Amino acid sequence: MSSPPAPRTGLARAMSKLGFCSRSRATELIRMGKVKVNLVVRKNPEFPVVLKKDIIIMDDVSINQAPRIYVMLNKPRGLVTSASDELGRETVFSCFENSKLPHLSPVGRLDKASEGMLLFTNDNVWADAITNPDSHLDKTYHVQISGEVDAKRLAQLKHGIEDEGEHLAAKDVKILRTGEKNTWLEFTLDEGRNRHIRRLLEAFGIEVLRLVRVKIGMLVLGNLVKGQWRELTKYEVLKSRDLTKQEVL
Repeated sequence: MSSPPAPRTGLARAMSKLGFCSRSRATELIRMGKVKVNLVVRKNPEFPVVLKKDIIIMDDVSINQAPRIYVMLNKPRGLVTSASDELGRETVFSCFENSKLPHLSPVGRLDKASEGMLLFTNDNVWADAITNPDSHLDKTYHVQISGEVDAKRLAQLKHGIEDEGEHLAAKDVKILRTGEKNTWLEFTLDEGRNRHIRRLLEAFGIEVLRLVRVKIGMLVLGNLVKGQWRELTKYEVLKSRDLTKQEVL
């Protein structure tokens, strides 16, 4: 019995999956005649290729073995998590200007008003493992709210609410410190709904002043300066990959 044929992918999409550039940029390069497949120039962005078999060449260099890059950014408030924005708002990619990094995609998102750890990579397998809901990877946030909360309210936040057909709850929440007019809370989530923490707190009439993501799995934001980025160490990449595999299993 013969084995099924290997799955084929459109050339532009394949270049994006390999982390060489965005799909739209790949389409431009292909139509300009700058891309070869197995030494033959191909100008059709949908030309079918087999990722683990066909050799894709750009400027006489194979991109099949493009180095994998993993980056952590301390996202400032006010930036949109997008490569471009139809409203002309500044995006997180402004933090990478003049960096000479290859095309990277954000791993998950932070909304415009949120701050803290945002990951980027050209390794789609790793990114999918980090964002896969089945991994239940813990994500930790420090949240400044107006006023104070008591033990009963903390219990309610962990119990959760139903909002727009979704159950929103904190895996854990505790008080970090309390001031005269505001309180810092530490939230731990093992799933991520859109505006999860903000919607949960809004349901109890609690105003969010700041929201900062400080940890994803074993990756810690630490003292990385706001607006700055760094590459993950090999140890961080390996340990985070091992953790997501273990959790998914």
